[in-house]
Amino acid sequence: MAGSGAVAAADAKGVRVALEICVEGPAGARAAHEGGADRVELCAALALGGVTPSAGVVAATVAVGLPVHVLIRPATGHFVMDRDLVDAVARDIRACVDLGAAGVVVGALKADGTLDLDALARWRDVARGIAMTLHRAVDLCSAPVEAATQAARIGIDRILTSGGARTAAEGADTIAAMVAAVRGSVAVIAGSGITAATVRALIAATGVDAIHASAGTSVPWADPRIAAFGFGGATERRTDPAAVAALRAALDDPA
Repeated sequence: MAGSGAVAAADAKGVRVALEICVEGPAGARAAHEGGADRVELCAALALGGVTPSAGVVAATVAVGLPVHVLIRPATGHFVMDRDLVDAVARDIRACVDLGAAGVVVGALKADGTLDLDALARWRDVARGIAMTLHRAVDLCSAPVEAATQAARIGIDRILTSGGARTAAEGADTIAAMVAAVRGSVAVIAGSGITAATVRALIAATGVDAIHASAGTSVPWADPRIAAFGFGGATERRTDPAAVAALRAALDDPA
């Protein structure tokens, strides 16, 4: 085992940088643990950007032992939610609290590209003390740095972002500005396109508190009819403990 991930890596300033791995269930969480992750973000349908996992999958993943932060996203596509979906997210948050999740990962926008602060504040109240992460809906905001400061004011604990770009490396300047804007009140997590080869440079450029990665590998389905019948994508995605361990090693490298 590469390590339990109980102690995160330290950046050049001595601030410890956590490693968060995005998984789809308990098997992925075990692989993340084997590779040395500090925590996992749990979701379903990663190939579609992730949606809310079932209560049973949440419970099974919590049982693995790593802190589990559950994505609460009722549908794919945009992040503008009507009242029914805002209510649905609130119910899912309550369920995750009851199931022992360490946190939830949420996000909602208004049609004008600003954060839906009313929805976020309501969900923050429902979460009853567990951690709340604002997900990459913030990357679609018209002013992501301002959005980060607004999130801080309503009690959001963490922000997952690529800096409004396709990858975190491309959005590094904006990520750094977000870190500067909320330092001391909100932890900023960089995500999208991060590899063991690029992670140290990204940390140096941004000063983020944590790294988020999928660390996945694609393998052919044991039964080719899965893809042919439309029951899944072209391949099966699995969390790769070796990829997690490579990220962990890069984070732990003092150079």
